Amino acid sequence: MTFDFNPMLSAAGALTGLLVGLTGVGGGSVMTPILLLVFGTHPVAAVGTDLWFAAITKTVATRVHHGSGLIDWQVVRRLWLGSLPASALTTWWLSSAHLGPQVGAWLKGAIAVAILITASAMLFQHQLHELGRRFRIHDAKHFKAMQPAMTVMAGALLGLLVTLTSIGAGAIGVVLLAYLYPLRLTASRLIATDIVHAIPLAVFAGMGHLIAGNVDLNLLGNLLIGSLPGVVIGAVLSAKLPQVVLKRSLAGILVITGVKLLTA
Repeated sequence: MTFDFNPMLSAAGALTGLLVGLTGVGGGSVMTPILLLVFGTHPVAAVGTDLWFAAITKTVATRVHHGSGLIDWQVVRRLWLGSLPASALTTWWLSSAHLGPQVGAWLKGAIAVAILITASAMLFQHQLHELGRRFRIHDAKHFKAMQPAMTVMAGALLGLLVTLTSIGAGAIGVVLLAYLYPLRLTASRLIATDIVHAIPLAVFAGMGHLIAGNVDLNLLGNLLIGSLPGVVIGAVLSAKLPQVVLKRSLAGILVITGVKLLTA
């Protein structure tokens, strides 16, 4: 297979990589709609390719962002206990459902809904964190008893969303963990733990799409040419720029994008 360089695709990858480095969000929620709305990629190929794009780009971001000792492995294992089986079941359902020609329109709608959920999660993260903190402080016994099962359920939700749409592992995962572990996970541990969970999930889900022939390797290569330097620059700049403003601005863009996908 010959590689055809496309500077527009690499520029889109660089923009998305920059956002991932700056905010930890954007691997799926930004790249997938760009592929759909700007480049006209088929939804199935957009999801399959973006899973590998997000996994590789976030791996580079993780090496820049985080040192050792920040990952809560018990939380990661609980998430995987839900997300990996859910991903496998979703992959099996996609391969056996015989959705036919309407799969593109149906999948585009699912991606739009996932983008709007992601935007809402980003906008209301602080409120949900405070709700979880009050519950944890005032009813600690019941809250801690529910944590393991609720974390597995959160992982299952992420596994379904990520495998189906390539969206959700970043912003939605962070918000769920902020609610479930409001005292245990500091901001840096929260992001590190979420990314470590998200990368193997994206690879696991992406493997199913790769076997099914849904990954465009030429498209992936063009995107990575831009995203890998972009994510390093974003990660370096992230500590110098206001995260709240960045995430709220990105959430606003995602709302517009989700609505556009629903009405396109």
